[in-house]
Amino acid sequence: MEHAVWLDNLLNAIEEVGDEGRTAVDYLRARRTRIGFKLVRPNVAAFWTVFGNIRLNSHHYTYNSSFDDLRIKTLIIHEVRHLQQGILTALSVYGELDAWQLEFSIYHRVKGKYPHPAIAELMTLPLEYNRDVLKQAAKLMQDYSGKGYRIDLLPLYPVGREIRYWLTRK
Repeated sequence: MEHAVWLDNLLNAIEEVGDEGRTAVDYLRARRTRIGFKLVRPNVAAFWTVFGNIRLNSHHYTYNSSFDDLRIKTLIIHEVRHLQQGILTALSVYGELDAWQLEFSIYHRVKGKYPHPAIAELMTLPLEYNRDVLKQAAKLMQDYSGKGYRIDLLPLYPVGREIRYWLTRK
């Protein structure tokens, strides 16, 4: 399948998810975000790049992946959230919690359930700058994705807040 046709079909499928999908697609189209594939470690389903692109892990997704698969659509919405957050927030546990909660709130709304008990628990966490909450979120993300999902390498807060915390303990 030609990439442009595939991308157009993908974006149309994402729009069908609801308001979050339409907002994500508007963002992608306005910025002409490139979406493609890259082979990375299996614990990663998709990722954003510093150049503002999105990549789906070719371990899990190809041009032949079904657009009926809700996960491919919610993953793109998740990665758009990171692009909207900016690099400093996106590269933090706080930014990940925000994106995961967006992704799996859509998943739950459509499917009526969460894909794993760790996700159900993650969804009960408040999105706030609380180190204990963010440590628990990181643990739950690894419970779901495996230890190869290296959330443990990210600061809990966006780097500016993280530095401020280490200097002031506030």
